[in-house]
Amino acid sequence: MAARAYWQGQIRLALVSIPVEIYSATKSGAQIAFHQVHEPSGKRIKYEKVVPGVGPIDVDEIVKGFEYEKGHYVLLEQDEIDAVKLESKKTLELTQFVDADEIDVLYYEKPYFVVPADDLAEEAFVVLREALRRSRKVGLGQLAMRGREYVVSLKPCGRGMVLETLRYADEVNKAQGYFRDIPDIEPDAELLGLAESLIEKKAGKFDPATFHDRYVDALKDLIERKKKQKSNRKIIEDKDDGADPRGSNVVDLMAALKKSLEKPGGGAVAKPAAKKAPARKPPAKPPAKKRA
Repeated sequence: MAARAYWQGQIRLALVSIPVEIYSATKSGAQIAFHQVHEPSGKRIKYEKVVPGVGPIDVDEIVKGFEYEKGHYVLLEQDEIDAVKLESKKTLELTQFVDADEIDVLYYEKPYFVVPADDLAEEAFVVLREALRRSRKVGLGQLAMRGREYVVSLKPCGRGMVLETLRYADEVNKAQGYFRDIPDIEPDAELLGLAESLIEKKAGKFDPATFHDRYVDALKDLIERKKKQKSNRKIIEDKDDGADPRGSNVVDLMAALKKSLEKPGGGAVAKPAAKKAPARKPPAKPPAKKRA
């Protein structure tokens, strides 16, 4: 395997130890990085470390400080911080098993691929993987990596397994504070049915390759055009058609959902349906003449 293992150690289940290696399962996207440049000279701007009232200082005079109250710091040397870092014990002990849906999606942080470290570990690795798959459980434990201890989950993934670092409870905001003002109402049954039909019409298998970062693509295109341009003239394309992106002040939700279903593939949200003109009343009949 060409990639370098992020961590090497063993997974322990009771008295069984399985030598494994883990590799990062994700990578950074093709982001566009910008520097600040002095336009008249075309040179990159640099920053000096400056202390108010003192002026520029040397980097070796800088230490880390924790502000315990405004303007007051506890100063810490790097070797003091390093001494607190946890030593990697090279062992992930699975201490609990839970249903996957018990872990809120907010807790998941970063995934890693887990593979057996050698041929001798393969049998025990496969046994653990299949036991997790059949029981539909996720293994939990704590793992020290690079000076920090993580809560991690372990689950099957194809012929291997995936380990995911989890956030601690105090790192996750409580949803109630954000959702409390949303009214607790029952949706209209017909509207709900139309929305479900639209979802079903656009349902399909997840294919991440169908999505790409259009902003990054547009930036790359802009950079290429600027490179070919002899001058540094601005390239600004106004794509705003002047329409209010929120649409009409009053949206006929029923009409919008129905029109969305009529579109091939259930495309963009439909515009509000035009109001029908009131039906004309038939002309009134002349009153019947009274008999003498």
